[in-house]
Amino acid sequence: MRLRPRPTSGPAPWQTAVVIGAGYAGLVTARVLADHFREVVLLERDEVTSDTGVHPHTPQGHHAHAMLAKGAEVLERYFPGLRAELHEAGAPVFDYGEAISFLLPTGYAPRCRTGVRIQTFTRGELERRLRRRVLALPNVTQHAGTRCEGLVFAPTGAVTGVRYRTGEDEQARELTADLVVDAGGRSSPLDRWLREAGVEVPPERVVKGRITYTSSTFERDTANPPEHQVAYQMTFAPEVARGGVLMAVEYDRWTCSLFGYGDLVPPTDDGGYLDFARQLRNPHLAEQLTRRAEAGPVHRYTNVNSRWRPFHACRSWPARLLALGDSVCVFNPVYGQGLTVAALEADLLHRMLRARRTRPDGLATLGRAFQRGVARIVLAPWTLSGNSDLMWDTGRHPLPARFAHWYNTWLFAVATHDPAVWTRFARVINMVAPPTTLFHPAVAAKVLRKALASRRGTGGPPPGTPA
Repeated sequence: MRLRPRPTSGPAPWQTAVVIGAGYAGLVTARVLADHFREVVLLERDEVTSDTGVHPHTPQGHHAHAMLAKGAEVLERYFPGLRAELHEAGAPVFDYGEAISFLLPTGYAPRCRTGVRIQTFTRGELERRLRRRVLALPNVTQHAGTRCEGLVFAPTGAVTGVRYRTGEDEQARELTADLVVDAGGRSSPLDRWLREAGVEVPPERVVKGRITYTSSTFERDTANPPEHQVAYQMTFAPEVARGGVLMAVEYDRWTCSLFGYGDLVPPTDDGGYLDFARQLRNPHLAEQLTRRAEAGPVHRYTNVNSRWRPFHACRSWPARLLALGDSVCVFNPVYGQGLTVAALEADLLHRMLRARRTRPDGLATLGRAFQRGVARIVLAPWTLSGNSDLMWDTGRHPLPARFAHWYNTWLFAVATHDPAVWTRFARVINMVAPPTTLFHPAVAAKVLRKALASRRGTGGPPPGTPA
């Protein structure tokens, strides 16, 4: 079957864009491209429809997900009314500091207003609603059950399309495009395709997470609601090796994800799952698990590694080719950064395309500049999560990771008693403020005073939490 997009008339300056992958990142990218191309084609290897929830090739899809405040802000810009639509389905909206029972390694965070508004829902519900909206656009076409098998290159080295194959095809066909975007996720073969074309790709960067997630979704007892919408116990190397999160989601349900590092693997059987939760210092997770009317399906996800493919460092990056989302960088899901980073990358693409609409070489010069922009977006969340994960390794740790761990230890000790510091932390982890916010002189002075007081024996050490 030869693919036929749905062209529409309009002011779009370019003809055809192809997006490889119709998961979350691919859907948000297609929405952005629809403002700039007469036709946008989504190539999806799985048989997904407008009613499909969690993408079949998203191994972490059934686990608790956090859409950080910055990511929600970007999505609302391209999908107006999305927050209200999810809220009508029962996905709660609340202040990050008022409705979360957040157990830091040094104690509970203050219950205070932070001004950071977030919403909790399952990834399946989010993707289902995004997919319906994107596929309703007149110039977007999704071809499910279609495998992208490679890129098509011009003699100049520019990408001019893709090779694809559907289930009924005996041989691959070609689809011509003005722009190709790889949003194929963590299993994307893009680095192999580039090497086969003679493009030198630097080795990927890997940080081993060694964490296992075990998750379940079940009905909430609406007759006896707790004061919080989220209960969380944070992990922190090396003392706090087990943790978990319980979050209220749409249709009056809870999603609970328990996680452990190394040999601490949360069980999948009902009794073992509940027993693991009971060993957490935040009792609210076990409390709601005990109230379950019945146990639902339990999903496990293990051997989580953070991986960054440094496409921005390719010296001969092909023109008219872009990569974003998990195709570029896979984060440890415990930090909840992936959805927001992909949204920021799609927003960057929109801004760069808008700036190039009147330039005849706009697409030809887009690729390298975009990949460098993606690297700038990735750097801060990669550093924050990577430094934390590195501390789980035995042996000598890099100096930046050791300093970050030391600083965070005392930052948390201050934050448990200082709403202003906790508010700054909430803004940083929700990506509405840069990490430098936590090194403001007003914060750094409190951190240093706390550390020095402990060293003199007058402030006491920050309380640790055993695994």
